[in-house]
Amino acid sequence: MREREGDFRVRGHEVTRLEGFSDAVFGFAVTLLVVSLEVPATFEQLYASLRGFAAFGACFAILFNLWNHHYVFCRRFGLHDGTVRVLTAFLLFLVVLYVYPLKFVFTLFVNGVLGFDRGSVGSKGIQIRVDEIPTLFTIYGLGFFLTMAAFALLYGHAYRLRDALELDPLERHVTVSEGFGFLLIGSIGLLSVIVANLLPVGSSGNSGYVYALIGPVAGFHGYWMGRRRRRLKASLSQAAGEAPADSQTDRETQTA
Repeated sequence: MREREGDFRVRGHEVTRLEGFSDAVFGFAVTLLVVSLEVPATFEQLYASLRGFAAFGACFAILFNLWNHHYVFCRRFGLHDGTVRVLTAFLLFLVVLYVYPLKFVFTLFVNGVLGFDRGSVGSKGIQIRVDEIPTLFTIYGLGFFLTMAAFALLYGHAYRLRDALELDPLERHVTVSEGFGFLLIGSIGLLSVIVANLLPVGSSGNSGYVYALIGPVAGFHGYWMGRRRRRLKASLSQAAGEAPADSQTDRETQTA
């Protein structure tokens, strides 16, 4: 009998070469987030580096969340066929490619919230013109959407192999729910891109607040799919409870 984690039976027990490579790439991406690779030589440089750790923490949390989603996928399905390798390579390419836009956006955001100067990463500083902000959020939004789309495609591929993987009804429901959830969250990135390019140049920075919708959207999706999952589990439990009774009736009929 397979080990279960929540509503899923575990199919990926051993760390594959694909997972090992993914871990290395995620580790490299975290390295690129480091505030400064040089040891501060003055207190001013040390203070500037410490101010950058707030943005580093936010970016680290996002990368860890992406790594965890990939880990959960590998544990649930244990797939490492050609399609999964290609989609994982695409995902890792996006992760490495968008490390700097991620760091740039969150440094600007955190510095703005905390009242720091924009030139607060190491000694080099970060600068951006107002007319460049729509392009920045377009790059970031497209990267966000494509990353979520990569996860959605992974779950879509797993669902196509549902019979070969012997997914039970509950596992099939969770697979569809997860894939749809990634697309739903990813669409927020596209919405941010649209808002950034529709707003006046001086207000285009407000498109970043569109990502505040992630919490409510994810919460509603979790609530809605959770209700459906509970109904499915109840119906499956009821069916399992009725089966022995039907079998008993059949035996009594045969005896008579």
